[in-house]
Amino acid sequence: MAKSIGQEFVKGLWQDIPPFRLVLGLCPVLGVTTTMENGVGMGLATTFVLVCSNLLVSLMRKVIPPKIRIACFIIVIATFVTVVELVMQAYAYGLFLKLGIFIPLIVVNCIVLGRAEAFAFKNPILPSLADGLGIGIGFTLSLGAVGAVREILGKGELLGHSLFGPSFMPFKFMEQAPGAFVCLGLMLCMMNIIGKK
Repeated sequence: MAKSIGQEFVKGLWQDIPPFRLVLGLCPVLGVTTTMENGVGMGLATTFVLVCSNLLVSLMRKVIPPKIRIACFIIVIATFVTVVELVMQAYAYGLFLKLGIFIPLIVVNCIVLGRAEAFAFKNPILPSLADGLGIGIGFTLSLGAVGAVREILGKGELLGHSLFGPSFMPFKFMEQAPGAFVCLGLMLCMMNIIGKK
């Protein structure tokens, strides 16, 4: 059992990393990753919702009627998104303002709903927790990496600290949505090359 729980956790860090391998959750990847801080903040919020919803769906899997399971999953997910939203408003208001509408949109994020449907509804608690945590951390790392690349190239900074001095000419393209597509595509290409080796 310990080996399978470890495997469920590790798969989300490379084999099933959401934006690059599963190609899911691209809306926040493209929308909020103008900085590393935004990417990591969005990833942590999604991870919390993912872990908690996987736990609750797994606990309730034998009492949720199959015909209304999707509606039940959405209610569970929406509950935890509301918790995240209220906590962010209270303790990280600046980040909450930067992420804007993307926090409530976690409710319909196909990563969270997909893990509830494909995994938590069919598996016991510990593997479901490991799956949610692994996928969530992989998603957070992905958003943080895309945000870091876009921030470095688009502003010449990382976490608000200048890297190249005043003579650096930033690629403003990287701060816009098309720059997010290009960055995501190049990173996906690099991951595929590394994966083949």
